[in-house]
Amino acid sequence: MSDHLPPPPPPPPAADLWDSIDDLCGWLDANRPADGREGLLLRIIKLSEEVGEVAEAVIGATGQNPRKGITHTWDDVRSELCDVAVTALIALRTLTPDAREVFTDHLARVTHRSLGD
Repeated sequence: MSDHLPPPPPPPPAADLWDSIDDLCGWLDANRPADGREGLLLRIIKLSEEVGEVAEAVIGATGQNPRKGITHTWDDVRSELCDVAVTALIALRTLTPDAREVFTDHLARVTHRSLGD
């Protein structure tokens, strides 16, 4: 008889990116303090806040503020960049229910423009 524990079960399959964005957008819609145009604009402005957090993390990871020194890690920077991406996709989804197609088409144009055929 072995003293080893059985291996843990495999993790559940990852949710589709756009299914997760739809779920998050729905949750935010159900819990937003402002509706209509104001709610839309606030959701888009949220991007500025998230980008500022990336800047703060980079400054903290590089110790660029001599008064504070090193306050963040590069893992913090990566996490903040992910927050920017998620926030941007939620803002796009808020603007259009066809966010997946809009983003896919745009990415194809940017890829073609940058890399060619």
